[in-house]
This record gives sequence, C-alpha cells and structure tokens, in this order.
Amino acid sequence: MAEAFAAVQPLLDEYADIEQQLADPSVHAEAGRARTLGRRFAELGRVVAAHHVWEAAVSDLDAAQSMAEADPEFAAEIPALEAQVEEATEKLRRILIPRDPDDARDIIIEIKSGEGGDESALFAADLLKMYLKYAEKMGWKSEVIDSTETELGGYKDISVAIKHKSNPDPENGVWAHLKYEGGVHRVQRVPATESQGRIHTSAAGVLVFPEVEEVEEIELDMNDVRVDVYRSSGPGGQSVNTTDSAVRLTHVPTGIIAQCQNQKSQLQNKEAALRILKARILAAQREAADAEAQDARKSQVRTVDRSERIRTYNYPENRIADHRTGYKSYNLDQVLNGELHPVVQSAIDADEAARLAATAE
Repeated sequence: MAEAFAAVQPLLDEYADIEQQLADPSVHAEAGRARTLGRRFAELGRVVAAHHVWEAAVSDLDAAQSMAEADPEFAAEIPALEAQVEEATEKLRRILIPRDPDDARDIIIEIKSGEGGDESALFAADLLKMYLKYAEKMGWKSEVIDSTETELGGYKDISVAIKHKSNPDPENGVWAHLKYEGGVHRVQRVPATESQGRIHTSAAGVLVFPEVEEVEEIELDMNDVRVDVYRSSGPGGQSVNTTDSAVRLTHVPTGIIAQCQNQKSQLQNKEAALRILKARILAAQREAADAEAQDARKSQVRTVDRSERIRTYNYPENRIADHRTGYKSYNLDQVLNGELHPVVQSAIDADEAARLAATAE
C-alpha cells in the first residue's frame, strides 16, 4: 500500500499546482491554455478522489486493527474493512494506468466509400447517420466540415468534427469513445441498386483524428504548405459555383493532403482544410512516436479493403459483429439509429484489459 501512495504523490502535487494556476485570472485570458489546464485538472481529479477513498479505507483498517485486541467489536469489522481496502486499491491502480493523452480531445472523423461503388457510398451515408445520432445521444456537437456526395445520396467522402460541450474527464471525452471506430466497416445487404435481390458485400473506411487546439504547437510552418484552389463540384461533376473557392492544402515535408469545398468562400474552405490538415499531421506524429515505442496505434484504416475489416453490419440477420473484441448483437437497426454505446464499450473494455495485463507483466 505504501507503493501506491508513492506512485500517486507526484500526481497529487501536480493537481495542487494546476489548482493554483487555475485560480489565477490571467490564465483564463488565454482560452487555449485554460482549456489544456482544465482538461489535465479533470483527469487528475479522478486520481485525487480515488486516492482519498483509498487513504480513508487504509486509515479505518489501521484503526480497527490497533483496537481489535481491546475490543472484539473492532476485530469483527476487520474482514469488511480489508475488503474495502482491496477494492479501493484496485480502483486506484486502474486509474493510475497511463491513459491515452488524447482521450479528452474532440475529434475529426472521416468516412470514405470504398469497395462496392454506389452501394459503398450509400453505406458511408448510413455510417454518418449512425455517428451523428450517437453524438446526439451523448450530448456532443457535430459539424460537417467537408463532403463529396453522389447522385444517389451517398458520400464518396465526408469529414465531420464532433465536440464535447464542456471540458470533460478523459474517460468521457469524444476521442476516448470514438478512437476505436477507425478501420474498415463491411456491410452485407441487398443494395438499393440491385434489381434481383442478391446480397452484396461492400466496405467503407473510417478514419478518426484528435482535433488540434490552437494553443498547441505541431511544427506547422505555412511556408511548407502548398495551397491549390479549384472549382467546387457536386454529384456527377456538375459545378457548384463558378469561382475557384475549393482549397487543397499539401504539407510538402510529409505529403499529407487536406481539402475542402463545402464552405461559402475560399477563406472558409482554407480554414476548414487547415483544421483537417493539422489533425492529420498530429495523428501522423503520434503514430510515429508510438511506433518508436513499439506501441503503434491500432484500428486505423490503411486501405479501404474488405480484408482489413474491423466490423460487419449484416442487414438480413440484423446482426452487428466487431471482429476485434468478439462483440456480436442482433439489433443492427438500433445501432444504426445511434445505439452504438455497447459496441464502443466492448472496445473500451478490451483496451483496458490489455493495459491492465501490460502493467502486470
């Protein structure tokens, strides 16, 4: 138990330091800094609360043990108090497991059609609806940044920002829940374009990036960014407008590209594309750092190919199956209407189990 206290003490000190900083009005004049400090303060608050519970349980047990010889009533309480200490210690240990530093962040999620043509684009639209409904149920805000629609109402690709309405605890953050959605999603159903009622299999890809805050440095020199402008186009290649308002940004050192055409002006499209570009660069930097530590990010799509599927949506059986966690349920209609939490929770539980196992090695 002494080791648990030693491990938590630096975090308690950091919590006290941030509490003092947040009490300084000048800190709140810098919105970005205040948000970053507030996010870390919320994260450490869980540690502080768990430590207080653990400390109280240990104190009660010590008191009962010291008085047990003089009073049998205290001796009778010891087994229950030992169980409380064990429970509090386990909870503190779980909270002390290092979290993903991005868990409290907002995200940008991209959905891209892949194998399956028009049917894949229609499925991409269904995935979009699922995520928007889920975000609504979670009380989050959604904003479509850019999209390329098809004539049948699907999407070749679409980028959406999903934001928490407050400064959440890391475990309640948008990234903490939706980071597991990155990968290839496979659908099995009779397409709307199928005249003979045959079941087809197609796929759509999902990419999830933590959104970059303005206060953060990601080594982005605008001299390294090539800006190309072109005319926006809609379904079938028809011109949406007659001005070069669409913007494509290319980060020359990495080759990372972001583009936007849905905003009202070239400036707005450039700002939206820059948000996506920064998120992609940050994700690339994090993945490179993780790879060096042999802890590369999982579940991010590399190609939109059925062989890399993470989940299958089977319409005839009303079945959804996650191939990473083994989760399976026969309520696909409800999941597509935003009841995604049990599926997401299966990924959270599997990730936590893996992190717990790693700390025990």
